[in-house]
Amino acid sequence: MDRKYIPTKDGVSLSYLEGGAGRPLVMLTGWSQAATIFGHQFEDFRQIARVIALDHRGHGESDKPGHGYRVQRLAKDLFEVIDRLGLTEFDILAHSAGAAVTWSYLSLFGAERPPGRLVLIDEPRALLARPDWSQAERDEAGAIVPDLEALAGLVSKVRASDQPESMAELLRPMFTEAVGEAELLDIARENLKLPRAHGAHLIADNIIQDWTGVIETIRCPTLALGGEASIHPTACQRWIADTIPGAELEIFPAGEGGSHFLFYENPSRFNDRVVRFLTG
Repeated sequence: MDRKYIPTKDGVSLSYLEGGAGRPLVMLTGWSQAATIFGHQFEDFRQIARVIALDHRGHGESDKPGHGYRVQRLAKDLFEVIDRLGLTEFDILAHSAGAAVTWSYLSLFGAERPPGRLVLIDEPRALLARPDWSQAERDEAGAIVPDLEALAGLVSKVRASDQPESMAELLRPMFTEAVGEAELLDIARENLKLPRAHGAHLIADNIIQDWTGVIETIRCPTLALGGEASIHPTACQRWIADTIPGAELEIFPAGEGGSHFLFYENPSRFNDRVVRFLTG
């Protein structure tokens, strides 16, 4: 994979990793992650596609400007990358908050430059519970943040997680115990390339969104993936698959790396499933 850079119209240099040939596959990470988190995917995916794995602004090796840490701005960045690279037929694979960026992109730019296929990995349609929702409705939405007070507490915790140890503690529930502490610390160090103040703004913006109306309009072939041991209830991924016509769903068992980072913990099963979807 080659490290490359592309400027945005507001003067931010975005970094991405590129390799392979064929139909482009744009890979989007979740909140605070660098494109290197997809390291177990690159070898398999570049056999079937031109892989473009983006570091969002502030993340990884991209510039860290003092502005733009909102899902809509990241969607605009994605559009500018797609436009500058001249991509007309392409697919998107998106993990966690990267799926929210994808939904925002579809809302803003989908009519102008639509993706062909989507792979959506373990992102709920609405992370913040509404007061009038039942527990079943919260599970279906994926609303694991119960109220604004809990959101404020999480944002404060993100701001304070400025060392590898504290960041690893924040990440621990997102992985199974199969991922050891040393490995988790390495992931945390990559996460800390996103300055904590910017990370706090972005996670708050992501949590308050509700993408129900956008997801209901998706008509392109879609694969939704989740895990039994994820921090998100599997019901929220079932809702996505049931809502998008013809969408496919796969839930990884807890004992087979079925965490929020299922692609990291079980790359063999994940890669095989995605390759079959993209080439089928």
